Amino acid sequence: MNAPSYRSLEQRFARMGAINEAAGMLHWDMAAVMPEGGHGARAEQLAVLGVIAHEMMTASDTAELLAAAEAEELDSWQRANLAEMHRLHTHATALSPRLVEAMTRARTACEKAWRAARPAGDFGAVIEPLRHVLDLTREAAAAKAEKLRLSPYEALMDEFEPGARIADITPIFDDYAAFLPDFLGRVLERQQSEGAPVEPAGPFPIATQKALGERVMGILGFDFRHGRLDTSLHPFCGGTPDDVRITTRYDELSFAGALMGVIHETGHALYERGLPEAWRRQPVGQARGMALHESQSLLIEMQAARSREFCAFLSPLLRETYPGNDAAFAPDNLFRLYTRVAPGFIRVDADEVTYPAHVILRYRLEQALISGDLALRDLPGAWNEGMRHLLGLAVTSDREGCLQDIHWFDGAFGYFPCYSLGAMNAAQFYASAAAADPGIPAALGRGDFSLLLAWLRENVHGLGSSLTTAEIVTRATGRPLDAGVFRAHLERRYLGV
Repeated sequence: MNAPSYRSLEQRFARMGAINEAAGMLHWDMAAVMPEGGHGARAEQLAVLGVIAHEMMTASDTAELLAAAEAEELDSWQRANLAEMHRLHTHATALSPRLVEAMTRARTACEKAWRAARPAGDFGAVIEPLRHVLDLTREAAAAKAEKLRLSPYEALMDEFEPGARIADITPIFDDYAAFLPDFLGRVLERQQSEGAPVEPAGPFPIATQKALGERVMGILGFDFRHGRLDTSLHPFCGGTPDDVRITTRYDELSFAGALMGVIHETGHALYERGLPEAWRRQPVGQARGMALHESQSLLIEMQAARSREFCAFLSPLLRETYPGNDAAFAPDNLFRLYTRVAPGFIRVDADEVTYPAHVILRYRLEQALISGDLALRDLPGAWNEGMRHLLGLAVTSDREGCLQDIHWFDGAFGYFPCYSLGAMNAAQFYASAAAADPGIPAALGRGDFSLLLAWLRENVHGLGSSLTTAEIVTRATGRPLDAGVFRAHLERRYLGV
């Protein structure tokens, strides 16, 4: 194939991909194992890498190569790769090197401040670093909005979920917010009539929890030759497709949060490992977007690992790991524990019924912050009022309120909608997978995820960014995203209808 401009772009993007992978590993190290005194040096390292990658992307000849490559003969994957190159180039050229460097430094400093402020519940201690991040984010959003011809908030969302638009998302979220009060009341009434499930008795030593987590990761299909499990303040999945790093956090009084955190992050890791190997470090070989990424973690955690079938498989494993809890770990009781609905303050610990409310709150607040309709000093009060309105909860500490998530303090405005879009996609994917291969639920009951993983590899993971999210969903399930599938799943699981 004679396509010199395209080949030059492939080489350039491969080098940028390696730089971004290195930055990703430095972020993992900072969150998981770096000593506190290393923050200054790490901020400098990340800033330099960010500027180098940005300068390569925005080099004077990149636009010329992109234009020339359009006229060259390319196959479908190369054409899709070129389209992704255009998209990334448009985002990058909207920002100056000065702004990229300033944002990297500000985010690193703010994240450090957040790590101290969150345990103390002290929003005042982080408000100035966060204000700096927010100001720079607004500047970036305005620059990208002008170039992309979007609203500032949509320009930020487009970084995480290409094509995401307020006009599509807001009606879905508003409909769920309207659906939730009555549905939640019915679920809680049903749970009350059944009585409380038996609670497992601890303590649950951290070393035992980690060993259990690693064992379950292997059952799910995690390849320890290409990844590892560590501990961090906020669970996440990072690294690269060939070296996937996941983390969780532990509580010796309860093992469920850490275990489900591991299962959730393993879902992310399986997606990363399943991306097309032939397109490593090319834009088309990367994850399509974070709504699709979250669909994969929530499919594994919520759809598969909390199913009755998998609870039956997990039951003897938990009895073996934590002796003396036979009644608590009986399959039916375990299912009730893992599908118990209880409105709470913490998003990452939320059940799947109330989880979207946490996302809706953040979606509304971050739009107001970006537009300037909400002053940063008023964020805690607005958060607390939103929690009261959506879930009827009175927040007593910012630790359980606006300080709980790392995202804003790391500059990730526009990310949160992906979580609930992901949950809705997850329900649709799982329903289609089980329809295509009716043996999947029974296989989960044997601890066999191979059938489900094979379907995901073919229909989601292996497609990388060769199609849009909407195209991947439609190709895999026969229709675009349908929030009704998610609601029907909830009604079956929690009301038996």
